[in-house]
Formats: sequence, structure tokens, C-alpha cells
Amino acid sequence: MRGGLFKTCFHMTLPSLHHHTHAHAHAHKVDKIARLKIAIFLTLIGMVIEFLGGFFSRSLSLISDAWHMVTHLFALGMSYFAVLLASRPVTKKRTFGLYRAEILAAFVNGITLIFICAYLVYEAVLRFIYPKEIKVMEMLLVAGIGLVVNGVSTALLAKASSHDLNVRSAFLHEIGDMISSVAVVAAGVIIYYTGNNILDPILSLFICVLIVVWAVKLLIESSNILLESAPKHLDVDELAQALKEGIEGIHEVHHVHVWTIASSMYALTAHVVIEDCHVSKANELLVRINNLLKERFSVGHTNIQFECLVKKGVSNEGKG
Repeated sequence: MRGGLFKTCFHMTLPSLHHHTHAHAHAHKVDKIARLKIAIFLTLIGMVIEFLGGFFSRSLSLISDAWHMVTHLFALGMSYFAVLLASRPVTKKRTFGLYRAEILAAFVNGITLIFICAYLVYEAVLRFIYPKEIKVMEMLLVAGIGLVVNGVSTALLAKASSHDLNVRSAFLHEIGDMISSVAVVAAGVIIYYTGNNILDPILSLFICVLIVVWAVKLLIESSNILLESAPKHLDVDELAQALKEGIEGIHEVHHVHVWTIASSMYALTAHVVIEDCHVSKANELLVRINNLLKERFSVGHTNIQFECLVKKGVSNEGKG
């Protein structure tokens, strides 16, 4: 009984609506795994080349970019591991499977980026105090190779990152390193013509600023998911109003809870007040509710509890 006007009739879910969603998700994960494998291989090669080239040319920006690629390798490895975990079947103890492993990987990646930035700042300060001569031609050659590697890896992850926070974290690593590789090439050209080696540590600091901005955004987004906040694209009041206005027979929607299980995977529970009716009629209503939630708000996992509208002056006894 709610305020003397409603009584709880039953709650219903519609698992059949999720079959197509899970099939599509499986195909998407297979594609992600393939792209991540290639990106890991390319990043490993680029990292080794930049480390060797950085030490040989004495370029801090190149060494910094190599260390940045180490974090990318870690990020890609974590993302790959998380996708494998998320692909495992659900259990009685983990009814949503291990999808949250992807979010944990994104959170760890964000923290790692911040620690790497602290290291790069430290190295840049040392270079301001103790400048070093740079072998510019070697620096440019290695930076060019790194740019090609990062460009290919970024292109591979671009498609898979659009709806996946975990892969997006690795994608952001790749974008950051691609930008830094472009900057290293540009700095090398300037140093070659001006002989001003101070640009090398300045560039390292610039790379740090870019990384921190992306890392903070990544941490905020992954933290919101871990704290089960409502998806940022979804307004709970708007959703409730859409159900009332878009589906005839709904009198009220309350106790709405929406959260993100994993990237682009949203769940919802809600109480929906309807008039007393047969179960078959309620099931038709449930189908319309789930369709609206899926099409307008991308919510694919729902648990709807119906409450019956009880007219004043009518006794509840004898119903059923």
C-alpha cells in the first residue's frame, strides 16, 4: 500500500529483449580483442625504438614519450585483460559477470597517467637545471617512427572506443602519445634550425598538461560508474515523464534507479503505477515500456514493478 491509493501487484522483467543486445555485444568484444592485440604489438615495438633512440640522441622529450608508451602498453594490456574477464559467463555470485573489470581498468589507467606525469615533470626540471646537447637528426628519425606507430594504433582503437570506456582509456593514451610524437618532431625541427635545446624539457611539460587533463576526466567518469551514479546522458525525471506521456495506462512512475553496469550497458529499476488489469495486459504494457527505454534512453536491463491504482471507495478484498 502506498499512501492508501496503490497496492503492489507484481513485478516483471523481459529477458527475451536482451538476447539481441548480448549477441551484438559478443561480436563487438571479439572485434575489440583483435584491435587491442594489434595495438599492443605495435606499441611494444614503438616503445623499444623510442627508448633506444631517446638514450642515443639524449632527447628528454623522446625518452618521456617512450615512458608514456610504457603506460600505453600497460593501459592496453589492462584493457585486453578486462575485455577477456568481461567475456566470461555470469555466475550465481556475479550475476552481471565481470563487466565492471573494464571500469576498474579505466580507473587504474587514469591513476597511472597522473603518476607518469609527476615523473616527467621531475625529469623536465632536471633538464632545465642541467641542459644536455641533443642529437637532433636521430631524434627526428625515431620520433617519426613513433608517430607512425601511434597513428596506426590510434586508428585501430578509434572505432572500438566510441561506446566503451575501457577501450576509450587506452585510446586516450594513444591520442596523447600521438600528439606528443607530433610535438617531438616539431620541436626537433625547431632545435635543428635554432640550436635551442631548452625546447626539449618545455615540450615534456606540455605533454604532461595534456595527459593530466585526460586522466582527470577519465577518473571522474570511471568513478561515477563505480559509485553507480546515473548515466550522464540520462535525466531520471525526464525518463519518468517520458513513460507517463508516451505510454497510455501509466499513472505514475516512482522509485526510479538507473546506473551503469559497464560502458554503454545501463540498468534500471522502477515502480510503475497502472490500473488493475490481467497479467497478459500488463505484459503488453511491459513490452512497450522496455521498447521506449531501449530506443530513447539506451537502457537494456530493466526490472519493473507494477503497482495497481486502487479507486477510492473500492475495497481491495476479494480482488485477484
